[in-house]
Amino acid sequence: MIPLSHYLILGAILFALSVVGIFLNRKNVVILLMAIELMLLAVNMNFIAFSHYLNDIAGQIFVFFILTVAAAEAAIGLAIIVVIFRNRGTINVEDLDALKG
Repeated sequence: MIPLSHYLILGAILFALSVVGIFLNRKNVVILLMAIELMLLAVNMNFIAFSHYLNDIAGQIFVFFILTVAAAEAAIGLAIIVVIFRNRGTINVEDLDALKG
């Protein structure tokens, strides 16, 4: 049996990697979106670990709702990125600073 601390350490490592990915890569919107999704998955893994450790299913149910919202967020985010790429020809964050209404 794997102890709870191993899951929490792995979740912290994944969360730290996603934060580093956000701060180091400020140019590509797709990588920023993937780093945010990795951050969300690290939090979900902690929910699952605590849910299993406490023998409570509420954390696992909560993760299903979070994953549903994350899937919708990723689909909408990728659709916005495709539209921006078609209009501007780039997805660099530095080139997307001027928005028009």
